[in-house]
Amino acid sequence: MYQNKGNKATRFGFGEGVVALGHKYSNTVVLGADITASVSLNGFVEAFPNRFYSLGIAEQNVVGVATGLALSGKLPILSTYGVFATMRTADQVRISVCYNNVHVIIGGAHAGISVGPDGATHQALEDIALMRSLPNMTVLSPCDANQAKLATIAAAEQVNGPVYIRFGREPEPNFTSETDAFVLGKGQLLRKGSAVTIVATGHMVWEALQAAAILETEGVDARVVNIHTIKPIDREILVAAAHETGAVVTVEEHQVYGGLGGAVAEVLSQEHPVPMDIIGMPDCFGESGTPEELLEKYGLTAAAIAARTLSLYKKKQTITAKHIYSNERSN
Repeated sequence: MYQNKGNKATRFGFGEGVVALGHKYSNTVVLGADITASVSLNGFVEAFPNRFYSLGIAEQNVVGVATGLALSGKLPILSTYGVFATMRTADQVRISVCYNNVHVIIGGAHAGISVGPDGATHQALEDIALMRSLPNMTVLSPCDANQAKLATIAAAEQVNGPVYIRFGREPEPNFTSETDAFVLGKGQLLRKGSAVTIVATGHMVWEALQAAAILETEGVDARVVNIHTIKPIDREILVAAAHETGAVVTVEEHQVYGGLGGAVAEVLSQEHPVPMDIIGMPDCFGESGTPEELLEKYGLTAAAIAARTLSLYKKKQTITAKHIYSNERSN
């Protein structure tokens, strides 16, 4: 059972990973867009002031400069809020970065509804859908601060093309270890179970683990899988989960369209269809409020996830019973 080692924002794990890369690789350069400390790039600025470039509130220009630096042999890392890093720069990311398949690491901060009071304009809820649709783009969504650090280092060492890393602002349970192996493209089985599978990403992984604990009190043995790499997604772990548990719930701080749920459904519809439920933002914008209030309102708490998962489990049982009955009658 995973234990919370203390709350810590995933943005800080990202920042620590960037500093680690700066120490390890002298060609690492960082580009800011006027919100350096907010996206945890201030540590790199302090350690390597001559390798940091602040270009102001000009995100499209930041992406263009990063592309030029990558083509010149540098390892450019840029970060701003996820809504600006993906949507304001969509054309530049698509044509400059992805079309040229250059090694640029893009940090998307303040992702998900748990940004809270900043409201709809600053809550990145469509970024996974946009980034995973782009050719050559790798999309990472670490579950806690420790994993965010590992993911950032992996983005430099395990990929040769564009990478988008999604992370949040608010402190969240930090329950993995910095010494864990991080293999890009490989999901993690965090909890064994045979009745139903909860597939989660980002901050929702902790909620999924708590939901599984709630389900255990109901006599439902839930498996929990962490998908920290949305693209390329781990097809093997997903198909195995569908085959062995017969039902899959996905959970994400993202729109229900085009995100983790869509990616999982694409795999399972082709290889092993089972009853599914996709938990996320229900095709609407967020609003201002505390993270706790917003997660409660939009059904992203452990209790809400457990309730939806239990409902799907019962649906699976009904379908299974009907199938058995149909086979008995045909025989």
